Order: sequence, then C-alpha cells, then structure tokens
Amino acid sequence: MKKTVALHNLGCKVNAYELEAMQQLLEAAGYEIVSFTPGADIYIINTCTVTNIADRKSRQMLHKAKKMNPAAIVVAAGCYVQAQGEKIEKDPSIDIVIGNNKKQDLIEILKEYENCSMEKKKEDSAAYTHMIDINHTGEYENLSITGTGGHTRAYIKVQDGCNQFCSYCIIPFARGRVRSRSEKDVAEEVKTLAGNGHLEVVLTGIHLSSYGVDLDERGSLLGLIRAIHDVDGIQRIRLGSLEPRIITEEFVKGIAALPKVCPHFHLSLQSGCNETLKRMNRRYTSEEYMDGCRLLRKYYGNPALTTDIIVGFPGETTEEFEASEAFVKSVCFFETHIFKYSRREGTKAAVMQEQIPEQQKHKRSQKLLELDEQRQIEYMDQFLGHQVEILIEEQIELNGIKYWAGYTREYIRAAVKSEGVLQNCLIEATVVNRQQNLLLSEIV
Repeated sequence: MKKTVALHNLGCKVNAYELEAMQQLLEAAGYEIVSFTPGADIYIINTCTVTNIADRKSRQMLHKAKKMNPAAIVVAAGCYVQAQGEKIEKDPSIDIVIGNNKKQDLIEILKEYENCSMEKKKEDSAAYTHMIDINHTGEYENLSITGTGGHTRAYIKVQDGCNQFCSYCIIPFARGRVRSRSEKDVAEEVKTLAGNGHLEVVLTGIHLSSYGVDLDERGSLLGLIRAIHDVDGIQRIRLGSLEPRIITEEFVKGIAALPKVCPHFHLSLQSGCNETLKRMNRRYTSEEYMDGCRLLRKYYGNPALTTDIIVGFPGETTEEFEASEAFVKSVCFFETHIFKYSRREGTKAAVMQEQIPEQQKHKRSQKLLELDEQRQIEYMDQFLGHQVEILIEEQIELNGIKYWAGYTREYIRAAVKSEGVLQNCLIEATVVNRQQNLLLSEIV
C-alpha cells in the first residue's frame, strides 16, 4: 500500500516551485499525494521566514500537521528551519528537518528515517536534521519540474541566493549567496515544459537580476532569456521581480527584440525617497529608478510596470513618506504591492531607532492602497476597444454566465464567452468592458 503525503507551501514563487519539484520526486518514488487534511502518513511543510509573521505561520502549520495525525512523519523544510538552525530541532512537532539545498535529497532522507528503529527515534529526542552551512556553498540545488498542476503558466527557478543584504531582509542568511543554474539545464527544462503543453514560462529566483554573476562563463539574464526564446512551443516568457539596476539600454533593447518576452515588468522599489532607500541599503536612487521606467516605456510603449513599497520603515518621517508617495504617483504603476514594515529579528533594521507606530503605518498604507486602486483602473481602461492576447487558464462564472478567463501579455486578467473549450489556448480578443479587475472581451 502506498504511503500518503500531504504538502503545504508558505512563501514565495521559488518556494512554490521547490514544493512542486518535491511532489514530483515523491510521485516518481511511489508515494501518493493527498490533500492537507487529517490522516496522511507524511506531512511536508515548505516554510518561509521573510517576516516574523511568516515564522509564526510556519510554526502553526507544523503544529497543525502533528495534531492532524500524531503518528505521522512531519517534515519541516526551507527558509524558516534554515534561519532557525539548531533551535528548530527540539520542536516536538517536527520529525525531520530539511534545510535549503537539501530538498533534492528528500526521498533518501525519508527512507533513512523510516528505516531507523523506533528505539533509535525515541533515543534521539531532536529531529532528524539535514542542513548545510548555506552561507558557504556555491552549489545550485538540483531540482526541476516537468509540468505544473492546474496551470498553463510554469514558474521556473533559475537562481538562488542573494548578495544584496538589504537592511530589513533576512533572506540572504536563509538562502545563502548567489548561485545560478546553468543555461543548458534551464533550456532543457523549458523544452520539457513546452513538450508537455505549457505555452508560458515565468523566470524566477531569489535575486533574479543576479543570474549568471557566479558562473565561470559569466552568463547573463539576457543570454538566458535568448536561449529560452529559441525553444519551440514556448509562446510567452515572463520575468519575475527585477532590480532597477539591471534596466540598462543594452538589456531593454535586447529583450525588446525578443517578441516572446511579455511587456510586464515588476521592478522592486521599496521607497521613492532617497533617504529611506539609503537606510534600506537599496543601492540606487529614485532618479535611477525613474530612468529605468522611461527606458522600458521607450522600447515597449505602454508596458505594465508593477512594484513593491514598504511603508513605515524605521526613521521614515512624514516628509519622507510624502516624497515616496509623490514618486509612486509620478511613475503611474499598473499595480503596487504595499507592505507595512515588519520588524525582522536578525536584521539591521530591527535595531534601528525611530520605529514607526503601527497606527501610522496603517494610515500610510491606506493612502497608497487607494492610489493603487485608482492606477489599476486607469491602466486597464486604456485597453477598452483594443485587441489583446489572452492565455486562457480556467473557466469562471460571472453573474450566472460562464466565461473562459486568463491573462493578457501585460498580466491583466481578462475573460471571454465561448461555447468551446479554450483551456490553455492563446486567443486574440477585443476588450469591450471592464468589470472591477477583469477585462471582458470578445474573441476576434
């Protein structure tokens, strides 16, 4: 009888990719994947540590798993356990700890643990731990996928680690230094995904803009994108979060010459105020950021520009927030992800003076959320009456009517009515209306 495994992911797209890869390893080894409900033989939680809240959610899910089946093997994997180190081993809810760069060994680790005698397990009160010193490795973890469940887009991890050490971020300590996957390996995975019907790939990593800096042949993100562009069957290439400094004339001119690259760019900003950016150790100015936006609009016309903003960073005065708000207004983003600064133990920002009260963070967040809602409507309304390309992902119901929904090249959600089955089809449609954050369209 097959052993059953329930999996749960916390955190970013990189984590989601790694959990998908672990699931495929389990399936190939003969395990049965089941929903995250009571009764599974094994529970695997891929944890996150980006904030203190993420730490708490990771602990809660691990404890929940053990409560759902006290006899089950509970596996804690990923960033939270990596950052916690030896402290995590004494948690009675956890049987196995797997740090970053050891997820590829999941099957062997499970077999070793299952082969241990019950007496040995009782004797070793600490969890069965597999972790390396992540800050002193140059190895890229060998994980890959052949497809993604229920999605037409496929996220592909091409890079791990970060060398930036922003003052609010713990991730370099949980993920280590920059490690890039070989261009050949990425291209092979993309070919497999294309062969399995995926039309769009999304390149992702912990610090995607650093791709290639560690490779002997000095690879580059532009070179990787060109290699993927040559893969038959792939119709769209979408880029994950980019750092502003990669947006040079050479880079933008290079990707603009590749028609499969989608005109959707997420440029991480964090603050539009130079003084705040310095305290964050972000290594660019708002003026340099704006230059990058102008370059993208020069070559793409009207691309979707999205970003992240932190409000209430330590020391952020009213004047600094207003400068950041004014900058965000001037860029005219399609979408802005707003985060209230969360104190993260182990970072420089956590011990900075002038921590901002939660009430003040909330007020600032609300202001930017209102602006974000306005800007989204303004950007989407520009497509009314225009033709768009939609990659259909699912069927939805709206006011009792069935539609096929997906995303445009700009990553705007759009829907069309059709009697036929359009799952995983690329269609051309004319936008006739907008209903909240959805473009209602008619097939051309």
